[in-house]
Amino acid sequence: MSLTRRLFLRNSIATTAAFTGLAALAGCQSGEVGGYINQVTGYGPLRADPANLFDLPRGFSYQVLSTVGDEMNDGLLAPGDYDGMGCFARDDGRIVLVRNHELNPAQVEVSPFGPANERLGLIDRSLVHDWTADGLPNLGGTSHLVLNPLTLEVEAEYLSLIGTYNNCAGGVTLWGSWITCEETTVGVGDAAQVEHGYCFEIPASATGLVAPVPLKAMGRFRHEAVAVDPETGIVYETEDEYAGCCFYRFLPHVHGQLSEGGRLQALAVRGRPGLDIRNWAEAGPNVAVGDWIEVEWIDLDDVESPNADLWIRAVAAGAAHFSRCEGLYWGDGECYFTSTDGGPAHIGQIWRYQPSPLEGQPGESAHPARLQLFVECDDPEIMEKADNICVAPWGDLIVLEDGSDDQYIRGVTPAGQVYTIGRNAASGPDGEKSEITGPCFSPDGSTLFFNVQRYPGRTFAVRGPWGDRSL
Repeated sequence: MSLTRRLFLRNSIATTAAFTGLAALAGCQSGEVGGYINQVTGYGPLRADPANLFDLPRGFSYQVLSTVGDEMNDGLLAPGDYDGMGCFARDDGRIVLVRNHELNPAQVEVSPFGPANERLGLIDRSLVHDWTADGLPNLGGTSHLVLNPLTLEVEAEYLSLIGTYNNCAGGVTLWGSWITCEETTVGVGDAAQVEHGYCFEIPASATGLVAPVPLKAMGRFRHEAVAVDPETGIVYETEDEYAGCCFYRFLPHVHGQLSEGGRLQALAVRGRPGLDIRNWAEAGPNVAVGDWIEVEWIDLDDVESPNADLWIRAVAAGAAHFSRCEGLYWGDGECYFTSTDGGPAHIGQIWRYQPSPLEGQPGESAHPARLQLFVECDDPEIMEKADNICVAPWGDLIVLEDGSDDQYIRGVTPAGQVYTIGRNAASGPDGEKSEITGPCFSPDGSTLFFNVQRYPGRTFAVRGPWGDRSL
């Protein structure tokens, strides 16, 4: 959202031309791919990728940056289950991607240390956050990729956090770091020696493993994503809990210093405490698509939640009842977040939150924030199971799916209309399709980065005529 339309169009044209001719491209395609419905004109029909990796419209091309199991610069292997990802501009012009790995300690076949931990001696063991009762490292964490901004050549790739658990999504901060989030509430036992379910902050400038510090004041729950309001520094958080969940905000005691603690709150609908806004048929529709509702925030206590019941206590105190809130991204003065199985068809909602002009300050209640049900899915060919999201430089949402069959990248216009950008063409051994994760744009807006999580797992960069959607 920081690019002007003119700058975005100029960069999109220039870098698309520069990208042509690279080796690992998907530009020479024949045959159209079906199985989806566009509500509004996008970039044209998808073309089948001869390499069976990723289908894109004509004029778009991809480059594979990283594959699970690749040897990295630190001698470790690129860990599996690529998930949330953030993009940063380095002072020397290089692009830095910080990438999550949604791993638990049993997934040794995609461990950075090899299936028999034969590479564990390459790291400082004191930097591993947690170990199993059997002395094996927890395998969740993050890795860094340093890219040449013109060629997208990977100049360095290395592990930057290890020993956490199921690092799913997260979000970028205003001060050059990535917040990685554990999507679990696993406690002390065979799989762990400390409690999990926290956020961790990783500097984009890290050149290797960082010391892991859980941000406990931000709450212990099945974290998914975070987004920071650039005006206030308030951090918003989603929760991916199946039975129910809440939407949270964290008011830091010190702007930009999350480790100094703060206050955690849950969103509630004004005048309707505990409102179930999943819109499931059995609960009845409580919010219509396009409706705006005024909201307020409820203070939470015991946020380290030893019983892993934070959302249950929050709803009992009046917080709104969501289900499986996942992707979250800050746009132009507002944020968007997804509920993967919200709506009567249980195939997804997208919510839009506009903060109060006095967000988090005294007097906020006189000028309440508001929430809109922006999109509610009812046809899987239009969109199914909206998961990770980001805001594109031209103002549309980029939405990645975690559905039951084919997985698509969708675009959503400011009017809430959906179009299709790409499809994961690769399959697992039994024909299953992996979810697509981690969408983010390069600093100049020319390149969309994302991951395909499994089979075996790859990080992609896509360039093309993105500016056509701005005309």
